[in-house]
Amino acid sequence: MSSRRSACFLAACNTINRNVINAKDTEMQSTQSLYCFSLRLRELCVRYSVITGVLVFMFFSFTAAAGVPAPDIPDAIKGEQCVEETGFMRRNHMKLLSHQRDDTVHLGIRTPKHSLKNCFTCHVVTGANNQPVTVKDPRHFCRECHDYAAVQIDCFQCHTSIPGGRKTTGARP
Repeated sequence: MSSRRSACFLAACNTINRNVINAKDTEMQSTQSLYCFSLRLRELCVRYSVITGVLVFMFFSFTAAAGVPAPDIPDAIKGEQCVEETGFMRRNHMKLLSHQRDDTVHLGIRTPKHSLKNCFTCHVVTGANNQPVTVKDPRHFCRECHDYAAVQIDCFQCHTSIPGGRKTTGARP
């Protein structure tokens, strides 16, 4: 039941209640039964409008989630665990990389734990020739999620996108 239809139904219930309350005393017996009916009807209106709303919400939530394909994130090739927990890295990798950049560029501190180079020692995707693919390839580890989220990767304008590779531009073909 739509919210507009529920509102109309509740308005009808309220009208019935007003008519019942204003009924004459001579019709008391029929009025009482009609009043009980209208209260029950009103209770059903409220209960089913809430249930209908929940069902509609659930329907759209499940159909929306079912229709969107998730990114196919490649597994790491080395190690048992990333430098941080997977969920943490998915949410905060950009903050870690920015902090690492600031420490390196501004303070001269180089630590490998959260460095971009360290990421590519584990998270590398190889192509048909068994060579690592660059950021220009849609199968690149970073591109899987960034393309999915429509977020542009600007790291590779200066940095290499493959382990041990030369610096490349992030321009896509």
